[in-house]
Amino acid sequence: MVTAALGLSLLLAERAEARKYPAPLDIFGLGTPRPRAATHTARIPLPRPRPDAAPKVPGKAPVEAPPEAEGKPAPDKPGADKPAEAASPQKPVSACRLALTEEIAIAPSIPDIRGPGACGGEDLVRLEAVVLPDKRKVTVKPAAILRCTMASAIADWLRKDMVPLATSLGTTIGELDNFDSFECRGRNRVAGALLSEHGKANALDVRGIKLANGQSIGLTDRTMPREVRERVLHSVCTRFSTVLGPGSDWYHEDHIHLDLAQRRNDYRICQWNVWDPLPQIAPLLPAERPEEAPPREVAAKPETREGADEETKKAPAPAEKPATEGSKSQPHKPATKKRR
Repeated sequence: MVTAALGLSLLLAERAEARKYPAPLDIFGLGTPRPRAATHTARIPLPRPRPDAAPKVPGKAPVEAPPEAEGKPAPDKPGADKPAEAASPQKPVSACRLALTEEIAIAPSIPDIRGPGACGGEDLVRLEAVVLPDKRKVTVKPAAILRCTMASAIADWLRKDMVPLATSLGTTIGELDNFDSFECRGRNRVAGALLSEHGKANALDVRGIKLANGQSIGLTDRTMPREVRERVLHSVCTRFSTVLGPGSDWYHEDHIHLDLAQRRNDYRICQWNVWDPLPQIAPLLPAERPEEAPPREVAAKPETREGADEETKKAPAPAEKPATEGSKSQPHKPATKKRR
């Protein structure tokens, strides 16, 4: 048995050795098999691990990251050599936004608005309240959508001008009556007009300021003392580039328009007439005519109709002759109109 096994192994080894060299008469190489090319195993990449912030799929267990990927930051995540600022660049904060802190106004930032045409703007805030130096809050109702620079100007106007005015009246301010702020429209809502500063979030319409004692300063109210309204007029015309009120046009008879429009050579517009109070009792009848006035002329007689033919005027009737004896009375014939 051992001899047979040894002989069989030698025979197989000879045949394997013979396969390496083709037979002399095997021209086409049919008897000798061709050597196979070496095979290379390809490495199939695994999918990225599911982010932690992604919603979980119901009924599916979370997929764990492969061991070889542990400790290596993903290409889209910030690592040691890639800071977070470079991964997600953020818009730089403006100087106005840094200055408009919560100690001055409650005005959270909102995204930029890109409306039709040139409507909208950048660096926008929602002005909800103005914080006074004594930490009291002046609510803006409703909240105004404004540019940061316009919101800062409103806050400074209330804190530095309106607070002393209310103090002189024995109270303080409590609420700002916002009539209109951002609105994508033309000037005075006229079709085809130039874009209003309201469409740029650079204007505010104010009707009045409510005081803490329940009263209010109506900016166009004639019953308010003229001195109070004139103080408000001088303050807004100093701080804002455009002020429109009663007397400017009939669109601003019940409110005051304020904006920070930029014009050539820093040109400013201040059109607000402070009207005098109306009389308490309106006169029912006109005043009597003074005695020294000249007498009124006698009313002239109405003229004849235009184009009337003068021949149609009746001539005065001739004086009747006295009847004489023997003369017969003849009937009077009316005048007839000549035909042309």
